[in-house]
Formats: sequence, structure tokens, C-alpha cells
Amino acid sequence: MTSRADVCVLACAEAFRGDGEILAAGIGGGVTVLAARLARLTFEPELLTHDGLCLLTGDVPALGRAPEVVEGWLPFRDHLWLVLNGRRHVMLGASQIDRYGNSNISCVGDWARPKAQLLGVRGAPGNTRCDPTSYWIPRHSPRVFVPSVDMVSGLGTDRGAFELRRVVTNLAVLDFGAPDGSMRLVSVHPGVSVDEVVAATSFDLHISDVPGNIAETRVPDADELRVLDLLDPERARDREVAA
Repeated sequence: MTSRADVCVLACAEAFRGDGEILAAGIGGGVTVLAARLARLTFEPELLTHDGLCLLTGDVPALGRAPEVVEGWLPFRDHLWLVLNGRRHVMLGASQIDRYGNSNISCVGDWARPKAQLLGVRGAPGNTRCDPTSYWIPRHSPRVFVPSVDMVSGLGTDRGAFELRRVVTNLAVLDFGAPDGSMRLVSVHPGVSVDEVVAATSFDLHISDVPGNIAETRVPDADELRVLDLLDPERARDREVAA
């Protein structure tokens, strides 16, 4: 039986469709790593994938396994070259994201006295300014999808983002295809209603069709499920996705 996690991994993998020979970097959780590897093993074979540290992998190992074939060494300085030259598509996580895709991974609350200190901006400014960027949000909620982020870590479409490709959550797939560059509902996962997505979002979400005609997110076919089970035999993906 296909799980919600299977659908989410495939939806994340679809974000890399058409990228060709660039580095696919999933750093928003295990689902994003699986997505890049699934894309490479199915419809996007020219993608470059890495071990999460400094090795470009010639093969595509299962989650948590070391590669058997190494194509190259990717030290941090070379990784930065890829970022600054638009040769990387990263799938990030976000503690907050607004309707234009401005994201926050730095702090929650007022900057002078935040309620919570998070990661800092890290590489989000450079990634969103120079490269295609997507997001994986495992728990779609009003606390994450906010009217205004407390701190801009990653740039949105209203601040000069290079290309915000897709936002995948445990409920839906979204993009920034609204006329004003704001977030648009693309599809809902099987078993999820449009009303559920709207209720879990704190800003007005662009819905370009009548709610009953919004597409349902594609489920993996038999070959994609087979590859997924090879990449994640212990089904760690199911523990990451809130169903």
C-alpha cells in the first residue's frame, strides 16, 4: 500500500525534473535525500548526488549507506563555487515561510529578544539568490506558513529570489505561480482536502481553480516504489512524514 511518505518523496523528486547535470542537494531531511536519489535513478539520470559530506557519488546508495563508487571530491570551497554559479538545486527546510517564499531558519520572535534561537541564516541567502530552490515542510501548519517571517533567511519572489521551484508538505504541493509571484496550491495529496490546506495556512493561498478541481498529487508507480524500497528498506521516510 502506498503511504503518505511515498507520495511526498515522489513530489519532492519531481522538483528536480528537467535539471540535468547539476548538483541535487537535499538538506531538509531524509525525505529530501531520498527525493534526489529517486529522481536520479528514474527520470533524471544526469543529476549529481553526494554523500552529504564531500563526495560526489557514482552510484546511488541506500539511505545511511556509504557509496561504493565515488566520482569526485567536493570540498566546501568547490561546493560554494557550484552555489555561486547556479549549478545546485537545493531542497531546504523552513521554520517559517510566507506567501512569497521568504523563509526563516534563524530565530522566532523579535530579533532583539527572540523566543527561540534557530540555525542562523546559514547558506539560505546565497542559495535562494543564485540557484533553484525548493522546500520540504513535513508539518504544514499555521505556525510555519505565516503572514510574515520573523527573520528573512532565504529570499522570496518579492526580494529577488533566483527561482523558487516548489514547496512540498505533508498535505500538498505548492509553487509560486500566482500572478503576483505568491504561493499557489498545485495539488493536494490523496486523502487531503483543499479546505484542510487552507486551514493550515495563515495567509491567503492562491487557488487558480475551483477547489473541487484541484489536482491530486501523483502516487508512485510500481517501478518508483521498487526503487524507493531499495533506497529506504527500513522506511525511515514514514517516520518523518506527518500523516
